[in-house]
Amino acid sequence: MNHCVNDIAVQGAVPLFFLDYFAVGKLDAAVAAAVVSGIARGCRQNGCALIGGETAEMPGMYAPSEYDLAGFIVGAAERPDLLDGKDVREGDALLALPSTGLHTNGYSLARNLLFDVAGYGPATLLPEVGATVADALLRVHRSYLKPIRALMKGGLLRGAAHITGGGITDNTPRMLPKSLAVAIDTASWRIPPLFDVLRRLGNIPDGDYRRTFNLGVGMILAVPSRAAARAETVLRRLGEAPFRIGTVIAHKPRRPRVEYR
Repeated sequence: MNHCVNDIAVQGAVPLFFLDYFAVGKLDAAVAAAVVSGIARGCRQNGCALIGGETAEMPGMYAPSEYDLAGFIVGAAERPDLLDGKDVREGDALLALPSTGLHTNGYSLARNLLFDVAGYGPATLLPEVGATVADALLRVHRSYLKPIRALMKGGLLRGAAHITGGGITDNTPRMLPKSLAVAIDTASWRIPPLFDVLRRLGNIPDGDYRRTFNLGVGMILAVPSRAAARAETVLRRLGEAPFRIGTVIAHKPRRPRVEYR
């Protein structure tokens, strides 16, 4: 649910309502109730109405205890407030907000590496992470709606990128006009241990690593460089832990839109 909220928040929209789709081979009422309860809780936290959905029972389509879950969200934004990249400028500062874990991307590879390659189970303790495999993988994909709205209210936000599938490499350019790129300072944050564990298990090359996982960065925000300190203050008052991850730069021919330095 939070993933959907973040996807529209980076466009400058606020969530209005949400619908869910829950499909299973044989319905277990307790499991279905727990799933819908979690969705409803997320909706309440984001000021969004859960107005309905569909529960599909399809014998033979799913293995016992497996289910398929999808969501659909509708939000609204005033046209002048849309974050479409037109206001991003060369020299703008990039502020990052930490992720809480994998969020909703990279699970196929993570599952393969942890369960098949390493032979771990859900209850296996990962000493580097300080949590079991299950707890590490099931950390909630957090919402960034409040910090985004706070920066917009203060006139401090020019662009935002939700770091999901594709990582920093493929998601950051979505908030930029074609003439601009970004320089990412790889020394500006410490990649959480879970990602280090996955990289070691899979011997993952840099390019794939940065495109598969968020590496501890859940949201990147473009703000005017002269107002970066003020934006950081606004975020910290909300309990956030922003850090300066890079800068908006001019895009040069035959150069990548995201340059890691």
